[in-house]
This record gives sequence, C-alpha cells and structure tokens, in this order.
Amino acid sequence: MTVEEMKKPQSISTRDLADIIRAFREMRQWSQDTLSAISKLSIRTIQRVENGEPSNGDTRRALALAFELKDADVFNKPFSLPNPEQIKAEAERLKREHVTLNAQVAGSGQELVRLIEQADANSSSSAVELEGSAAEAFAGLVDYLRDFSECADCMSETEKLTAFADVQEYLDTLRAAGFSVTYARRDTNLVADSWPDKTPTIVYLVVYPKGSEPKLILAPRKVRF
Repeated sequence: MTVEEMKKPQSISTRDLADIIRAFREMRQWSQDTLSAISKLSIRTIQRVENGEPSNGDTRRALALAFELKDADVFNKPFSLPNPEQIKAEAERLKREHVTLNAQVAGSGQELVRLIEQADANSSSSAVELEGSAAEAFAGLVDYLRDFSECADCMSETEKLTAFADVQEYLDTLRAAGFSVTYARRDTNLVADSWPDKTPTIVYLVVYPKGSEPKLILAPRKVRF
C-alpha cells in the first residue's frame, strides 16, 4: 500500500483491525483476558479478531467502547489508516499522560482498610458495568472507605476491627458475584505550598471480573486535589 493510499479513508480490513486492536490493548498493558472482560466479548472472539479473522459490527462496537473511543462505530467506518509514526506518537502520548502502577488484588478487608488508612486520597472505578448486588456492594464499599478515611485517626484499634469485618463483607459480596477489587498505590509529587509533606499517597481501586485482573494499571499523570 502506498503512502497516498494510506491517507485516503478506506474500509478497515480484518488484518488492519487485528493490528490496531493489539496495539491499543498493549498500549494499556491489558491482557487478552482483561480486554475480554471489559468488552464483554469472549476470549475466543478477542483471539479471532487479533488473528485477523472476520468480525461483525457488534464486536467492533464493543471493542471501541472498551477502549473508550468517542465514536463506537469507528471500526465500522472507512477511515485513514495510521502510519507507524502515528501509532508510535499515540503510544508516546499515552505514556506521557499516564503513569504505570503495579496492581494487586485486595486479599482481605483488613488489607484494604490499612491501605486506605495510610493514603491521602483515593480514586475508585469499575472496569466493567456492574449491576444488582455487585453494583450495590461496590457503591457501599466506596462510601464506607471514604467515611473511614475521614475518621480513621479518631478510631481505636478495637473499632477498626469492625471496619475490617465490614469491608470484608463488601469484598465477599463482590467475589460471590464474580468480581474482585484491584488496587494500586501511587506516591505523588505535589506542586503546592499548602500540603504538609508534598508527597501525598493516592490509592486507586478498580473492580475487574475475577480472573482478568491486570498486573499493571494506567493512571493519569496529572491529578488535582
């Protein structure tokens, strides 16, 4: 394909889609399992797409939504193929605007409470849409940890035992529904004169379907308090 042909909008081929999906996934350091869980497509479907096999419009829309692209039908429309320089530039932009954090699954309520106790701020989100008991449990967990962080300094160790049990109950409900809470800790450098130590710690909590939890997550490099 010539440079002029690459610049012209054209229907995306299965081979081109395979390369783009793989590049987008690897930029975010997702495994195929993670993309499968977020897109709600089977792992076999992800594998077929990345192998350059045919896919339908619904599959392509699900992939676009998983990558949070503004146009859910972007992979179903004619478009100009990015050249290697553009792909490299996008990867560099993603790296420039985000930090990569080591992530791990919360093993117990005590572990999560102690983590939040040591943090100066926290951010909570779900990698997939939650429904029913899972949605209620995660919302309850977020509210509980927010309230705990505001009064942890005033609580005795005996009182914190109750917090361990309460948070464990939320985690158990999520696990029973097929989800787990993954967390990552980040020590930041704050540009401000009013912050006591200027190195506040942020904890990121993200819910993933069990078995698809990533070992690394991306977080915006710039944060506001």
